[in-house]
Amino acid sequence: MIGGCKSPILFMSISKLPQHVAIIMDGNGRWAKAQHLNRSQGHLEGIKRVEEIVSEACRIGIKVLTLYAFSTENWRRPQEEVSWLMRTLISVLGQKAQELHEHGIKIQFIGRRQGIPLAVLEAIDQTMVLTEHNKTMTLNIAFNYGARAEIVDAVKSIGQDIMEGKTKINDIDEEKLELYLYTKDQSEVDLLIRTSGEQRISNFLLWQISYAELYFTSKYWPEFTIQEFHKVLEEFASRERRYGRVNTVV
Repeated sequence: MIGGCKSPILFMSISKLPQHVAIIMDGNGRWAKAQHLNRSQGHLEGIKRVEEIVSEACRIGIKVLTLYAFSTENWRRPQEEVSWLMRTLISVLGQKAQELHEHGIKIQFIGRRQGIPLAVLEAIDQTMVLTEHNKTMTLNIAFNYGARAEIVDAVKSIGQDIMEGKTKINDIDEEKLELYLYTKDQSEVDLLIRTSGEQRISNFLLWQISYAELYFTSKYWPEFTIQEFHKVLEEFASRERRYGRVNTVV
């Protein structure tokens, strides 16, 4: 269940709290294997962690949470597993969308729509329409997502606007390009977390994480509890973010 989050209770200074957290939720299958369970049971346990982390992120005042749910490469998984994931997404949205809406959470799906089954698209669209005016926190679900694909789509859209006279090539700068990304009008990622011990980005938010702090944990996603989340946030709060500047304090 999603806990209350309309009156955030911060456990650290607001100046040290990341405003945008992104998570590569990795290790459901390996956790299941280690527990002698099937992969679907690992995914179901992972969904429980999603509910807990979304609730806690909202409670403590994080403004944007982006979760890597399904990449453009994940279609290569066994068809049975992919079909199960699609059915489960529809089911979870049906069960949880209203509850998230009541807590003021805006849900956005970022990624390409091409190739997604119609029933899944309908569930996605219904959820986004229901929550589109919410202000407490934005939950981005990266689904059929790839960062290179996102940048290609942005370039195509810019090219189209130039051809139609809506913008000029000399007007294109970093700020302008960001308006064509899936995450337009959102802050850059402050903190990127990856579970399961892997230390790579896996084509996730390549533009948005340019100055993000990175945190890799050996915990599989089903093991990533609220306590682990707090541990990461405390680590983030202890880091000095200079953005290329030199610290002049001696």
